[in-house]
Amino acid sequence: MPHTEPSLPVTGRPSDREGREGIVSRLTAPGAPFAVVRGEGGTPEYADGPRTLREFVETTWAYGDSVFLVDGERRWSYGEFFAAASALAVRMSERYGLRPGDRAVVGTRSLPEWQIAFWGAQLAGLVAVPLDVRGDGRVDGDALGAVLDDCAPGVLLVDGEWLERVGERAARRDGVRVVLFREGRAEGRLPGGVHVERYADFPAPDPWAAPPDVEPRPEDDSVILYGGGAQGAVTTHLAQAGAALDARYRAAAAALARGAVPGLGPVPETPVAFPFSCPVALAAVYGAMAVGGSVVSAETEGGEGVPYELEPTPVTEFRVTGPCGEPVPDGERGRLWVRGQSAPRGHWRDPETTAEAFDGGWFRTGDLAVRHGGGVTVVGRAGE
Repeated sequence: MPHTEPSLPVTGRPSDREGREGIVSRLTAPGAPFAVVRGEGGTPEYADGPRTLREFVETTWAYGDSVFLVDGERRWSYGEFFAAASALAVRMSERYGLRPGDRAVVGTRSLPEWQIAFWGAQLAGLVAVPLDVRGDGRVDGDALGAVLDDCAPGVLLVDGEWLERVGERAARRDGVRVVLFREGRAEGRLPGGVHVERYADFPAPDPWAAPPDVEPRPEDDSVILYGGGAQGAVTTHLAQAGAALDARYRAAAAALARGAVPGLGPVPETPVAFPFSCPVALAAVYGAMAVGGSVVSAETEGGEGVPYELEPTPVTEFRVTGPCGEPVPDGERGRLWVRGQSAPRGHWRDPETTAEAFDGGWFRTGDLAVRHGGGVTVVGRAGE
């Protein structure tokens, strides 16, 4: 069921003395729209708001004819997007026989279909496995095949370029379904042993049809992210819902900082330069969806290795350490740890490395980062 949000504070620009701390207090104090409570193990969590990504995406249906996805001259409204994602979710549940907890690989470039695939998986209660398909050495067929072996997906929601790289590996997996969104360079050269259904051949989505009758729990797995190698970091629905609320929080805090009323400004158009499979891009899309804004893919070739910023939020904390866990000064490169609602719960089906990755509730991400004031910049992967 769609959730309700408490009203945001209607106040003017904070005084210089009040500053950032005053804004945080307004938004996170008990009874405020982003009030924080302590969950199991003392992890900070938002007290209100969606607890699963399905709850979050269902609220976007209310935006109706507002533009959500922009691809050149093509525009997808929220209504069209939700209908397409729901139809795909029904197909995966009823025709393919996939059940909540099964994995769905999402492997396309940053196209509107990527969002349909990702959210179709969420509406079906599946665990989405977003994979980068950019043309660099990290995503060759062997690397992607190793990921397939690790997560054992029930369906591949991919484009032709991705399928061309891993077609033979996919063909060896019994029972796996393939939905092909855009053929691209692979047209006419698809592996003969792969059972492929083309998305373009699917019936037009019914705008009034409901998604499958499944209800994920906050503690259920939602997304597996492979940052490098065949080891996936698993986040729950509660964690991903926390990331979505983080986006709402940042938008509200920014509005208060400039003396505006949160939620009453112009609807934003959000260019996303990172691949949709990147956590930073996911957060940007969540932020646009939270306010009914539109998403424009601005992905550039060779985005691999480009530093990106992370902000600490009310339910997310970061620390940067040396190889042995010792603190490093601001401005120096170190290993990134994260703690909070949106942190991963561990590695996919690997309790040993999961135990090694946690320390007092802190999760070692495998990223290298530099701390600066109130945030961190991710600059690469450990061991690279």
